[in-house]
Amino acid sequence: MKVRKLLKTALASGLMVVLSCGVVCLSHAAEEKGTVEKVAAVEVTSPYTYTHYLQLAKDWALVNGVSVLLALTILVLGRWLAMWVSGMAANGFPKAGVDQTLRRFLGKLIYYVLLTGVVFAAASQLGIDTTSFLAIFGAAGLAVGLALKDSLSNFASGIMLILFRPFKVGDFVTVGGVTGTVHQIDTFSTLILTADNQRIIVPNSGITSSVITNVNAEDTRRVDLVIGIGYDDDIRQAKTTLEEIVRADSRVLSDPATTIAVAALADSSVNFIVRPWVKTADYWNVHNDLLEKIKITFDETGISIPYPQQDVHMYQQALE
Repeated sequence: MKVRKLLKTALASGLMVVLSCGVVCLSHAAEEKGTVEKVAAVEVTSPYTYTHYLQLAKDWALVNGVSVLLALTILVLGRWLAMWVSGMAANGFPKAGVDQTLRRFLGKLIYYVLLTGVVFAAASQLGIDTTSFLAIFGAAGLAVGLALKDSLSNFASGIMLILFRPFKVGDFVTVGGVTGTVHQIDTFSTLILTADNQRIIVPNSGITSSVITNVNAEDTRRVDLVIGIGYDDDIRQAKTTLEEIVRADSRVLSDPATTIAVAALADSSVNFIVRPWVKTADYWNVHNDLLEKIKITFDETGISIPYPQQDVHMYQQALE
């Protein structure tokens, strides 16, 4: 019994010691944590910390401030200079007889080339190595070029159209399977207005890869008419009548001379070709007026204009 009491007393004393040690350790840890938090708070709220960072900012400004100001000055003045030069060039192009589309393109090209030079100059002033940027831009340009090859093809075709000028704004053309008046030429596409006032946008690559027909390229144009008369009509009378009709129209040019001749002995008619020369602007008016005048005059003079027909002959044969 005494032994058991001694063991219980020893165990109770040991537990008390362990608990006392735990309490002491926790109190020390709490004290240390509080000390660290107090130190951190002191560092954050200490005026010396703000003074230190402010001093670092002042030192950086003293070392790099001039370069930053010069770089900003280069950007502002350089951009203004690029706009001024491109504007002066755009104003001078009309005096040199440069086409309107080409003036707009060259003005933008001059501006962006100068602006690119200004950006590189500002970067160099800041101490940035521009050669690495050129390498990055080259790699990026290659990737973009592969991804946008169709758009770049349109862009290259637009440059060709602007530089070589197979047509200009206001010309009546047939391009890419579309016929109409050129309303606007851009670097990627060309805007065509059809005769019935439809707006059609044609990619420039489709224009340069196909045949281009420019109706307004020359000052004069030939009207081609085919007029048929009946086989029972007088050829000489018909030819004389056609010559008088053409000669009476003041819009028909005397040089080159008009061609009137028999072109074919067709199935149902004798066909004349009537080919007067007119100014390009008068083409459709003369074309339509001549057709109307020829029909009216032929009706008055008794010259027929036959239509396709077939004669069917019936034969009767007696049955044996």
